[in-house]
Amino acid sequence: MQPIEIAAFYHFARLPDFAALREPLAKLACSLGIKGIILLAPEGINGTVGGTPEAMAAFHPGLREITGLPAIEHKTSFADEMPFLRMKVRLKEEIVTLGDTSVDPTARVGTYVEPRDWNALIADPEVLVIDTRNDFEVRIGSFRGAIDPHTKTFGDFPAYVRDNLDPARHRKVAMFCTGGIRCEKATSLMLREGFEEVYHLKGGVLKYLEEIPPQESLWQGACFVFDKRVAVGHGLAVEDYQLCHGCLSPLDAEERRSPDYEEGVSCPHCASTLTEAQKASSRERHRQVVLAERRGGTHLGPVGDAATMQGATRASPTRLREVAERSEVGGGVVR
Repeated sequence: MQPIEIAAFYHFARLPDFAALREPLAKLACSLGIKGIILLAPEGINGTVGGTPEAMAAFHPGLREITGLPAIEHKTSFADEMPFLRMKVRLKEEIVTLGDTSVDPTARVGTYVEPRDWNALIADPEVLVIDTRNDFEVRIGSFRGAIDPHTKTFGDFPAYVRDNLDPARHRKVAMFCTGGIRCEKATSLMLREGFEEVYHLKGGVLKYLEEIPPQESLWQGACFVFDKRVAVGHGLAVEDYQLCHGCLSPLDAEERRSPDYEEGVSCPHCASTLTEAQKASSRERHRQVVLAERRGGTHLGPVGDAATMQGATRASPTRLREVAERSEVGGGVVR
């Protein structure tokens, strides 16, 4: 079976006519059999898509031609099967939701740090290292010594900065996220708030895991990705994680052995919060999924696109929105 090539990309640029790009991008992707999601906003483009290597080779020049953005870069990984169910091109206010459209990465961002230089930077005792990802992402992996801001969504990050950080005390700050996009906005925000030396990992954790060998790595655990692979490790190899269908938490093998884990229904993080009606609904949908798989098909069900892509049946609106915008492309977007 031919492997599926997955491309994650984003680019901040002023796109006043972003809505006009929707139809040609959708036609391009669909004509090549590519699936995934692309977000378009006045501030730029963000997406993760997958297809055969031949299709992806044709997609990238077409993407740059349609958008008029020749500098769009992408990170490539591979999967044994297509991790997306549909192709969607969505119009948004932001390509990654901070909740403050006045933050403008096209005007000013922090200092990019290449993966090969990242270890030396975060080993400096004067550097405050902050993980800008969300709590469920940090839980399964992060850089040694990094601060977890305990944010539920990226929109919580500005409040974290205001309440916990001080430009007079925190003179050197280094930040990282999954694919780099959240840090573009986070560093722009912090520079606006008066922080002078702000650094971010170029290409995010995914680029670091791709380039830095395990024996030299300061990364611990797995890196959550917003598609059916769930999590990857060094060399972007798929790790043994599955999503809980009740709360979308990534679960390792030990968590799946918990008595609170029921496939397609709940896990130790949400079992006590779900009603019996919710569990019964999830059990029925999981039964339909299993039946569809046995027939060689895919059960999409009545759930919204983002939830379906993630295999989710019950989740908070906030978490579903985070998945849909992906964090960082909903059903897989760059984060």
